[in-house]
Amino acid sequence: MKPVTQAGDWLADPGRFHGEWQGGAHGANVCVIVNEIETIGAGPRLHRHPYPETFVVRRGRGLFVVGEERIEAGPGDILVVPADTPHRFENLGPGTLATIDIHENGAFVTEWLE
Repeated sequence: MKPVTQAGDWLADPGRFHGEWQGGAHGANVCVIVNEIETIGAGPRLHRHPYPETFVVRRGRGLFVVGEERIEAGPGDILVVPADTPHRFENLGPGTLATIDIHENGAFVTEWLE
């Protein structure tokens, strides 16, 4: 087990701060996605996980659909989506939506609903 992962090992493009990391291989029961969504209206389609997911909004504005609720979130907001709850989000603009998404599981498990 490698206790430290260097940024270049897991970031999709080391020149930009985005990518994903699965902690199970490193002894952690958590996965992390770092998003940089530039296009207004872009984001993942409706899905759910069998564990909670926490979103930390670092920059920009996003529309989060969590179950039947629609939530506009901005810098510093933190949202927790309960396990098995359908959810999606998109960039509202202007500018880039930057989030850190924390999955409470050592590996990603996603059921795409659309």
